[in-house]
Amino acid sequence: MHLEDIRIFVTIVNMGSFTAAAEHLSLSKQFVSRRMAALEKKVSARLLVRNTRKLSVTDTGQAFFHHARRILEEVHEAEQVISARQQKLAGSFRISLPMTYGIRRLAPLIVEFQAAHPELTVHIDMNDRYVDVVGEGYDMVLRIGNLMDSTLIARCLGKLPMVICASPDYLRLHGTPLAPSELAQHSCLLYGREGQFGWKLTEENSPNTYAVRGNLSSNNGDVIREAAEAGAGIALLPLFIVEDSLQQGALVQILSDYSPPPLTISALYPKHRQRSAVTRILLPFLAERIAGIVDPIKKT
Repeated sequence: MHLEDIRIFVTIVNMGSFTAAAEHLSLSKQFVSRRMAALEKKVSARLLVRNTRKLSVTDTGQAFFHHARRILEEVHEAEQVISARQQKLAGSFRISLPMTYGIRRLAPLIVEFQAAHPELTVHIDMNDRYVDVVGEGYDMVLRIGNLMDSTLIARCLGKLPMVICASPDYLRLHGTPLAPSELAQHSCLLYGREGQFGWKLTEENSPNTYAVRGNLSSNNGDVIREAAEAGAGIALLPLFIVEDSLQQGALVQILSDYSPPPLTISALYPKHRQRSAVTRILLPFLAERIAGIVDPIKKT
């Protein structure tokens, strides 16, 4: 059994599709499919089931996934120990993180990275504005969503799945839309710049943009989540913002057959920083860790 096959399998489950996993790993979809066929032959069991609408993980696949992820974590820890011994990182590193995702997911990863390289001094700045990377002295910024044109080098670190959801009270009072075309008759909560121009949804590989309307918009996902929980309308938000609310029943996922495109999380840094030892080691560390914490959406 090849370690790379295990890594591909875990990435497929985390990303929710062969295509997304292939893009994330910079591999062809055909290669990913062949390696999964080889892995299933090796373990003599079906791990994944694909059809035209979605990817399903079998019970055996779920059990294998938990063990496989633990294997990859142990291999990663071993690699980190070796890397830290072979190359000591020192000096200072200034990084800007997006507010909500930075607090919940990214900052703990940066703290873990610094702990593995104690001679490195790291300054973490949390904000959602577009910072002047060079002018303000940042070594790297991490941003979610569409990127502005710039002279910075950009590297995709992962994809963040999106969810359409509303509170049970809102759905009880206003009904549950069964198709995206019905969203125009509902109050929608508009998140970020993308929310101002309609919601992009895909069914069976056919993407469309649907008009939405609403009286509340915000560039902060927690504001939109709280409004949705209060029954103010229907929200389209990243899964990491609403996963606790979904599990607790404060929000309910709707239109699950219509897939919103995931948000991209990217690292941006100046050209003169691409040869930096910190940059070269930090980027794959973040990409692997982010892939490991993106849980597949459990559709109902």
